[in-house]
Amino acid sequence: MSIVYLDGVYLPMAEARISPMDRGFLFGDGIYEVLPSYDGKIVGFSLHMQRMLNGLRSIDITLDWSQHRWRVVCNTLIDKNGGGNLGLYLHVSRGADVRRFHAYPENITPTIFAFTYAIPAAPVADKNRVRPYRVVTGLDLRWDRCHIKSTALLGNVMHFQQGFQQGADEILLFNERGELTEASACNAYIVKNGEVITPALDSQKLPGVTRHILLELLRKEGSIAVQERPVLMEEVLNADEIWLTSSSKEVVPVIEVDGKCVGSGEVGDVWLAAQRIYTAGKFNY
Repeated sequence: MSIVYLDGVYLPMAEARISPMDRGFLFGDGIYEVLPSYDGKIVGFSLHMQRMLNGLRSIDITLDWSQHRWRVVCNTLIDKNGGGNLGLYLHVSRGADVRRFHAYPENITPTIFAFTYAIPAAPVADKNRVRPYRVVTGLDLRWDRCHIKSTALLGNVMHFQQGFQQGADEILLFNERGELTEASACNAYIVKNGEVITPALDSQKLPGVTRHILLELLRKEGSIAVQERPVLMEEVLNADEIWLTSSSKEVVPVIEVDGKCVGSGEVGDVWLAAQRIYTAGKFNY
């Protein structure tokens, strides 16, 4: 049985309980993070913790936890759940109030919840072993604060369902100017003439940890040019390669958009090189 952490206690998941008046339950009033770990080694721990801190500050939740304290919780959960390849889900809500009221209540204690779940082995740079994605496109109808990793994910869930109902693995989202924002649960990239191009960060995009690591590693290694700028739909539809990234997926090649092949319709050589670079450096963060 899975062991979880809830407000200072490690216990079986089936025994974990929160108040129905918790604002995370009532309003989605909270922040979360998802971290991959392989054989006990967590990818991007400090970057994830800094993003969580930024998110908590942005919605005025005060939690005086150090990175070390989070590390202890993560490592303990890994140990109690048998190690191996595990995703770590960390969740902080504003806490439970005595009434349902929109304004932030004062003097309540945040609810802290964390659990693990099995994930596949770490992706490898191999065209024959990667599962490429097929995606569709849609107008981004989410709120304009996507840079906050909020637990209020209904907009993302509805977009994912939009793609899922069409038999797609993901959906690429575009704003009203026809610019690529991201996917429902991933950052997005195109490759043209050997150059990796991804939308610059703003309030329409989540500052992905895998995105941060990948771009930094590519720039340090130097063999693949990187550019951050607006990406138009026409560029996406004429790209040589398209990728998605997330902490649980790493770098995923996309071979089809709206039923049409991306480039040759095969996994690209630039993806292969980039995945090798990411694999070699991801545990340095």
